[in-house]
Amino acid sequence: QVQLVESGGDMVQPGGSLRLTCAASGFTFNAYAMTWVRQAPGKGPEWVSTIQPTIWSTSYTDSVNFRFTISRDNAKNTLYLQMNSLKPEDTALYYCARGPRMSPPNYTYRGQGTQVTVSS
Repeated sequence: QVQLVESGGDMVQPGGSLRLTCAASGFTFNAYAMTWVRQAPGKGPEWVSTIQPTIWSTSYTDSVNFRFTISRDNAKNTLYLQMNSLKPEDTALYYCARGPRMSPPNYTYRGQGTQVTVSS
């Protein structure tokens, strides 16, 4: 069955960096676009970034552009999100999902998420 397991979340100070990892299994990873979504406390899910399966074209929501980098290793069935220059407003539960950008971001296959807290 499809499994997506995130890791790497933590509490960091503003301006800090984190790298999130999503380990995928149960499907042909290199056949699917992959997406990161976040949900802040009391808010709905927000699409963050998507990467295409093989040509690795990427897209980002405006608020993270030039600070976050999505990448993937198809040989390892792993998705990444490098987050730099973190801001308090980046605080959220981050989860990976199988598929292209959706609006609203209601994905059938998604992980449980990893918590990112940005606070001084």
